[in-house]
Amino acid sequence: MTIPSKYDAGSAESKWYDYWMENKYFRSVPDEREPYTIVIPPPNVTGVLHMGHMLNNTIQDVLIRRARLKGYNACWVPGTDHASIATEAKVVAKLKAAGIEKCDLTRESFLEHAWDWTHEYGGVILEQLKKLGCSCDWERTKFTMDDDMSASVIKVFVELYNKGLIYKGHRMVNWDPEAKTTLSDEEVIYEERQGNLYHLAYQIEGSDEKVIIATTRPETILGDTAICIHPDDERYTHLAGKKVIVPVVNRAIPVIQDEYVDMEFGTGCLKVTPAHDENDKMLGDKHGLEVVDIFNDDASVNANGLHYEGMDRFAVRKAIVKELESLGSLVKTEPHMHKVGTSERTKAVIEPRLSDQWFLKMKDLSEPALKAVLETGDIRLFPKKFENTFKHWLENIRDWNISRQLWWGHRIPAFYYGEGKEDFVVAATIEEALDLARKATGKEELQAEDLKQEEDSLDTWFSSWLWPISVFGGILEPENEEIKYYYPTNDLVTGPDILFFWVARMIFAGYEFRDEKPFTNVYLTGLVRDKQRRKMSKSLGNSPDALQLIRDYGADGVRVGLLLSSAAGNDLLFDEALCQQGKNFANKIWNAFRLVKGWDIDDTIGQPEHAAIATSWYRNKFNTVLAEIEDHFEKYRISDALMAIYKLIWDDFCSWLLEMVKPAYQQPVNKKTFAEVISLFEDNLKLLHPFMPFLTEEIWQHMEERMPEDALIVASWPEYEKADEQLVSRFAFAAEVISGIRTVRKEKNIAQKNSLELYVLDNEGTGKEFDPVITKLGNIEKLSYTNEKIEGSISFRVGSNEYFIPMEGSVDVESEKKKIEEELSYTEGFLKTVRKKLSNERFVNSAPEKVVEMERKKEADALAKIETLKESLAGLQ
Repeated sequence: MTIPSKYDAGSAESKWYDYWMENKYFRSVPDEREPYTIVIPPPNVTGVLHMGHMLNNTIQDVLIRRARLKGYNACWVPGTDHASIATEAKVVAKLKAAGIEKCDLTRESFLEHAWDWTHEYGGVILEQLKKLGCSCDWERTKFTMDDDMSASVIKVFVELYNKGLIYKGHRMVNWDPEAKTTLSDEEVIYEERQGNLYHLAYQIEGSDEKVIIATTRPETILGDTAICIHPDDERYTHLAGKKVIVPVVNRAIPVIQDEYVDMEFGTGCLKVTPAHDENDKMLGDKHGLEVVDIFNDDASVNANGLHYEGMDRFAVRKAIVKELESLGSLVKTEPHMHKVGTSERTKAVIEPRLSDQWFLKMKDLSEPALKAVLETGDIRLFPKKFENTFKHWLENIRDWNISRQLWWGHRIPAFYYGEGKEDFVVAATIEEALDLARKATGKEELQAEDLKQEEDSLDTWFSSWLWPISVFGGILEPENEEIKYYYPTNDLVTGPDILFFWVARMIFAGYEFRDEKPFTNVYLTGLVRDKQRRKMSKSLGNSPDALQLIRDYGADGVRVGLLLSSAAGNDLLFDEALCQQGKNFANKIWNAFRLVKGWDIDDTIGQPEHAAIATSWYRNKFNTVLAEIEDHFEKYRISDALMAIYKLIWDDFCSWLLEMVKPAYQQPVNKKTFAEVISLFEDNLKLLHPFMPFLTEEIWQHMEERMPEDALIVASWPEYEKADEQLVSRFAFAAEVISGIRTVRKEKNIAQKNSLELYVLDNEGTGKEFDPVITKLGNIEKLSYTNEKIEGSISFRVGSNEYFIPMEGSVDVESEKKKIEEELSYTEGFLKTVRKKLSNERFVNSAPEKVVEMERKKEADALAKIETLKESLAGLQ
């Protein structure tokens, strides 16, 4: 088989991915083997491949490929999430561009457009994952709006409602005015923003006295229904029971007293707007205040906003400040940093809003999750530091607002049979709903067309929290073969930003619907940031084109570049140079393979001593590193595992082993050495395959003609054999000796082709087993042991051993003596300067201990160097 001179990543990637697919290596069905299961964090159906996806899915592919090599029945389930908010926004924008408004369409018509969009664009990201090398079982691809997935969601909703865990309530919620829907608390991101604190004067009714309040949102005075003071605040107790006039609105509102007020903040007086602040709503309920809602669903002002009706909230803020100033009601304005809630999806500023919504009670659901993560350890988070964050959130959990004012998604299975808010039944089908409605009303004449289904859809996360169960049919058929075989899954790889959105909720669902954890280990990746530590985003323009990176550096190069610096939970500072490093690594391995395969083999010659000890050393070194790698994987230190393999192959295999065993120029290699090197190379490929699948399969298949069942992807992970640690250590010592010889050659400008003599003063008692290797790599003509220093030699030390290389005939002795004398003179001068500083008591007593210690180290190093230089000089006399 002809081996190309250069590795062609693009060609190898398409060839081997097609080969893997054709032979169904990614396919998994239940059998007698132990399963290893991963479910993909389903990317949004609107998504395209970005750096975060690449990192997350590369790690998953590493884990699944390694499990396959270790003999597990590896199953990686792919799929996408319908992403209610993001997808609906895309469809609305597309319709708008065509001159169509959503409000002009029926729900059914809009959903047709949404499905058309999904069918056209929805599979893009999964196809892109194939370019990265992801070995998912594509026949299992799921979509959260598939019929069976939707049926699972509806079944769960009905069960939870019947258990009393789902309820409908009129509550203050987070309103996204851009998406025009509610959000859960976890979907609100709080950002520190520079704003203003406006001090406003309210006239006391029937008096010239005014009371001053401070607010960051002057536009909300349109909805004020009270002023609140602390009952112990002597500045204002005389106002209790009186009324004040709201500026601009001229509405008289009561002054109430409540200990909730912070007397130290602002002026100590609080304006109360029950329709637009959760805490104000609690005060309003407690004191029976009127509720005045001033906003439309797009955050423009409604009819309660008087002459500001129809204006955007932020435009109103600017305008009302000017009006308050003209009325003499604006006392002062001062800069103020405060937290502003924004939508995790649209980035719009959130409006607190009173609304009828559906909620899921969370307290009881969260308790098994707390126990599994923090007490029993049944579920482990990597890194462990996230346990505290997990604990804090679960111990302060609030009910989950699960309804969304969207059409794209799973429509809530509640059916109204009357005009009242409570006149509804919950059922999986219209037939079941009709039966329940007839029983509730006693009206047998009710027909299906008399029922009206809830308009709201469910939060996207309400489907994805079932993901590890529903992808195996475990909701609809709890006892089916697949759910019993593959569940619970093994590892989950995701970002810490969805630890609560998704990870925690999947744990809730696992214990609620199967009385079992959904997974054992959660590997939390960091965020991918640029070199300036900025999060990668389209808006900043700092996120590279993922597919272009693959074209430029090869999929394997990009995978290595991402993983070399991506410790769990720590952000990755992405630099394209890392991908170049990965590409260089691929080329290094390819060239090593070409070197080995280019050797001629001679069956008649025996194995030389240097080759025998070299292959024995590498086998032991390999097992030492294999144990290290297994430990890294056990602790989910994926980056460290790759670095260990990288050093093993680059340094130990390519730089040492191949140099030790390669035959002399135009000479053949013996058959035994060649076979051993190929075997070691194959083991290297097995370790590297999860990280660089394309390159390794390409080389594996070039090594010899192989049947499909012998492909690398389904080979066996190397078996660990106890390593001879002493042998490994002795080689490390020998490697230093070789480096010493090479340093002498470089410093004395002696060509490698010129052979040298080497004399060893063996104070360490190191033994002679690596002498053949030292002789070969150092090009030593004669290696001898001595009991005394060799005159006329250059010497160097390794440990307490001293090595002498006679210089006669190799270098210009007089020139070398002059060079050493100059260096000796400089070093003695340097020592004098250091000792002068150390003899200064003021310096020694007043300088930091570390500084003094550094000077003492300089003194010791200079003394050692002077001794070595003097010995070298004496040797040349």
